[in-house]
Amino acid sequence: MRRETPGTPPCDHVPAAEGRAKSPSSEAFALGSTLPQPVPSRPQPGRRALAAAPDQIEPHRFRPTMAALPAQPPRSLFLRPVVAVVMACAVVLPASGCAGWRPWRNREKEARLAEQYGATANQRMESIHAQAKKAKAGSGTEQVAFTRELMRQVLEEHDPRVRCDLVNTAATFDTPAAVAVCKGALQDPDERVRTIACEVWGERGGAEAVQLLAQRYQTDAELDVRLRAVRMLGKLKDKEAIPVLARALEDPDPAVQYRAVAALKQVSGRDLGNDVNAWRAWAADPGADRNEWSIAEQFRKLF
Repeated sequence: MRRETPGTPPCDHVPAAEGRAKSPSSEAFALGSTLPQPVPSRPQPGRRALAAAPDQIEPHRFRPTMAALPAQPPRSLFLRPVVAVVMACAVVLPASGCAGWRPWRNREKEARLAEQYGATANQRMESIHAQAKKAKAGSGTEQVAFTRELMRQVLEEHDPRVRCDLVNTAATFDTPAAVAVCKGALQDPDERVRTIACEVWGERGGAEAVQLLAQRYQTDAELDVRLRAVRMLGKLKDKEAIPVLARALEDPDPAVQYRAVAALKQVSGRDLGNDVNAWRAWAADPGADRNEWSIAEQFRKLF
């Protein structure tokens, strides 16, 4: 007979959950019976079935078909009105005489400010161009009077940009006053004006241009002005410039030497390469026969 401890329930009354542990198989079976079972997917038809009945294919549930997407309008529908408006403006405005119309420009305000503070640099240059156009269409007397006015304006103008414009305008006339303006520009205190003057004399040409450019190269302290003078000497292609260019080959600045070599190529019509010593020898005796530089000769020396 089994002895029972006081306060302890008899073994026959112990619940099954406390008395014994459930087996894993029984617990998994009970849990599996409560979970939702996966729905078997319908098998897709093969190639032959697809060819016979293509509607039987089940679309992917997470990928919408192309038919479900909203139709996007073509981009050209948005561009066509814009292009049409631009083309209409480009055709109508010039035909109506409004090509130079600027609504943001208040001429009355500009005139009032010019009267109070004086004309701006751009306004002065516009006035010079308008007067030059009128003078070219006039007689010789009008051109002489206009170039004299240019000379006066060059002496009184404080803006280097306007003085450059005055020199370029004077270079288009062939009067004593215009020549005086171009000569005086070589002595201008601003290097930009002197550079423009070198270009002007390079365009005018002649023996006087060679002398003035040579003098400007020898006396000017600014490198840009000297380089422009040497360049214009080469553009003239005058044999009288060879002594000055030979002196430029001895310049301590390599940029001047390179520019002198390029100018000598233009003046002499020969190509001795970029060797400064070769050009120095040629400048010392231009009549001597020397082999001109060529790529084939350089490759021959290498091999």
